[in-house]
Amino acid sequence: MRSHLLNDLTAEHYRRSVTEGVERVAAKLATTDRPFTGVTVDALSPLIDGIDLDRPLHDTTAALDELEDVYLRDAVYFHHPRYLAHLNCPVVIPAVLGEAVLSAVNSSLDTWDQSAGGTLIERRLIDWTAERIGLGPAADGVFTSGGTQSNLQALLLAREEAKPGPGGWEGAADLAELRIFTSEVSHFSVQKSAKLLGLGQDAVVSVPVGADKRMQTVALARELERCKKDGLVPMAVVATAGTTDFGSIDPLPEIAELCEQYGVWMHVDAAYGCGLLASLKHRDRIAGIERADSVTVDYHKSFFQPVSSSAVLVRDASTLCHVTYHADYLNPRRMVTERIPNQVDKSLQTTRRFDALKLWLTLRTMGADGIGELFDEVCELAEEGWRLLAADPRYDVVVEPSLSTLVFRYIPAAVTDPAEIDRANLYARKALFHSGDAVVAGTKVGCRHYLKFTLLNPETTAADIAVVLDLIAGHAEQYLGESLDRAS
Repeated sequence: MRSHLLNDLTAEHYRRSVTEGVERVAAKLATTDRPFTGVTVDALSPLIDGIDLDRPLHDTTAALDELEDVYLRDAVYFHHPRYLAHLNCPVVIPAVLGEAVLSAVNSSLDTWDQSAGGTLIERRLIDWTAERIGLGPAADGVFTSGGTQSNLQALLLAREEAKPGPGGWEGAADLAELRIFTSEVSHFSVQKSAKLLGLGQDAVVSVPVGADKRMQTVALARELERCKKDGLVPMAVVATAGTTDFGSIDPLPEIAELCEQYGVWMHVDAAYGCGLLASLKHRDRIAGIERADSVTVDYHKSFFQPVSSSAVLVRDASTLCHVTYHADYLNPRRMVTERIPNQVDKSLQTTRRFDALKLWLTLRTMGADGIGELFDEVCELAEEGWRLLAADPRYDVVVEPSLSTLVFRYIPAAVTDPAEIDRANLYARKALFHSGDAVVAGTKVGCRHYLKFTLLNPETTAADIAVVLDLIAGHAEQYLGESLDRAS
């Protein structure tokens, strides 16, 4: 079995195996004519369940043949221009190359003696991102597994910075006084983080949004003032630069003013909107982000990186001490005085992939402007899609896009029952998915069901959007016709 270990003796075996795998994927990418096959759970489960994992195939080619049947054939392919559903981007080739390199070398970014240059590359990318944001010379941060972890770490730091004094939190009663303010359409990870941090059920205060789906700062001011009057502790305000459902960007400058006025930690969840940091045309849409105390960025959304590639950044590097622990076997305290950089000192994780390499190779190959051009393209495509929807009497579209998301609802001319319209939209999304012709997402606006395009593929065109809208309408009309037949 040593023949399968990657080392100096098996380098040629490695080359052949990886090349064969790459050729299989390249062939699949070249011949994929729709984003999904429409396979069902019931059809695919028996095939996978029937594989005896205790009886290996002992052959890479045979394993790849089997993989074709259980994964590659029926995978959801985000590179296809009619994948329009979630925040999954097509990936750029330099980043995929980085993925191959980092997996083979297998550096762990927790300590210098496991990564060496990898540590310095990650640190340089953190500095580069902080410079793009405008956080100032004392900024720092670390790569994470994704936006949920980044938000959790930021709120952990905010919690610790809100401590009343040298004695710190004295128990659950003190923690129950903490409040986090975020918009009603912010990411669910804010609520999840509050629970993981031991805060009370009422810790997260939902701030209303306007018709543009942006946080209402008048309402935020009112809630902050109420918090103070009630003797509670405003721990953090989480502003969103690119909500998952609408792509809306909260009014960051006004929120920053309120945070400064009330002495509250300002966190900006820019997991989606971080692509604007490289934008050549729309950077001004996130003006005010430079005033944040912490920022979440997901390069694997709008920087066209493979999952995972994310980071949390802070204005003041010293606040990262709240996640620092020293272990004699890993990062003893003496290493600090010896100026040995250990990234575990600022991370919630210990063992951690060298995900920064993907972004490094992307920047060194394409440059930031290359990334920005791609993101600008999808933002402009969303504007085209908005105009198509606004002019189409079959659809109600919720809000003009700030980034690249469109939320809309099929409205048949002859049906007025909102519940029946809900069912028609749900059916259309499900039928479209099972057809494999396109993939779209869904959400709720108020209590009603809507559909959603998340446009992250520069290869998608307005013509693709028009075709998918026709497909959705066709499926919805089929459902409504069958519904009328059943009713009669």
